[in-house]
Formats: sequence, C-alpha cells, structure tokens
Amino acid sequence: MRPWREGPGDRRSYHHGNLKEALIEAARRFIAERGVGGFTLVDAARLVGVTPAALYRHFRGREALLEEVAGRGFTDLAERLARALTSRGTPLERFTRMGEAYLAFAEEEPGYYAAIFETRGLNLGPQAPERPSPFDLLVEALQSTFPDGFGGIDPRFIALEVWALSHGLATLSAAGQLPRSQGVPDKYELLRAGVLALVHGAGAAKSA
Repeated sequence: MRPWREGPGDRRSYHHGNLKEALIEAARRFIAERGVGGFTLVDAARLVGVTPAALYRHFRGREALLEEVAGRGFTDLAERLARALTSRGTPLERFTRMGEAYLAFAEEEPGYYAAIFETRGLNLGPQAPERPSPFDLLVEALQSTFPDGFGGIDPRFIALEVWALSHGLATLSAAGQLPRSQGVPDKYELLRAGVLALVHGAGAAKSA
C-alpha cells in the first residue's frame, strides 16, 4: 500500500468503474490520520478527484461510507483472529495468538481499527447491519478452545479481561505511551504474560 505523499490532501486517481473502492480507501486513510470525525464527504471526493455528487451513486451519505469501512475492517479482524485460533499449538498458545493478531491488526490497520470502535453507537441508519464485537469473537474462541470451561467462572468474564488487556495495550502503543526502556517487555510480551495469568488463574480457581 502506498503511503500519503502530501498527507490527506494528496489526490489519488482511480480506475474507471472503481470509484466505490477508491472512496473506501480514502475514508480508511482519513480515519487513520484524523479519526472518524476528521473528514467530510467533500474531503473524500476531493481526494479521489470527483465531485461530491458522484459519491451518492455508491453511498447514501457519510454514515453509509463509515459503515462500509467499519464492516470491512471487522471482516479483516475476524479473519485474522480465526487464522490464529486454528493455527498449530496448544489451546492456550492458539488463544494467545488471537491476542497477538489483535495487536498486529491495530498497528497495521489503524483506519479500520478506529472505524470498528468509533462507529459503534453512532446512528448509521436503519439499514446498517448489526456487527458482533471483538468481545463476541473472544467468547466464542474461549468456549471452543476450552470446551471443559473454567469451573464456575463465566467465560465472558475471562474474555472481557483479555479484550481489555489487548485493547489497552493497542491503545497505549498507538499513543506512544508504552515504556520502551531496556528490560521493559514489549506489548506482545505483556499480552502473553497477561493472558497466561488470566487463563491459569481461572484454571486454578476451577480446581480449588
């Protein structure tokens, strides 16, 4: 993927008949740099070199464009998590790789990542499809990876703790707030240690 040459004002050409994809890419890049609220349809149109009226051939409005970006981002994230969960290794190793895939997605696709979370709760219209959240995927993954459960502990509690850990590390890393001193573990090492503690802690409670 080519980076911006002159920032979001750099115009990109698109192939005839592929305006929809060009607009989605423009929105994704704007969101990565400015957040969900940091651009207008006029900005997106200007970036791809068309009039704002041309956008309405593909999207009802800005909200529909945001929903498309968020939906594609979620699909990408879900596919990455599924690949991690079906990789080789022990159940704990595979579940931990889901967290690693989550961190990698947040770092590599900041536009998609922001769109997934910043559009939830927005009024995107009655035709906007209901999307599950990463939390839902983690719950399903825990239940399939550890079918015997964790005793009396609701797997949703563990999934919520793992999600909070992953999302917190991703957010701190994106903001440059994670310490990078010598001897301080990176975000992936912190994630592995956290998931290990949470899952083993739940397992210990089950056997107690």
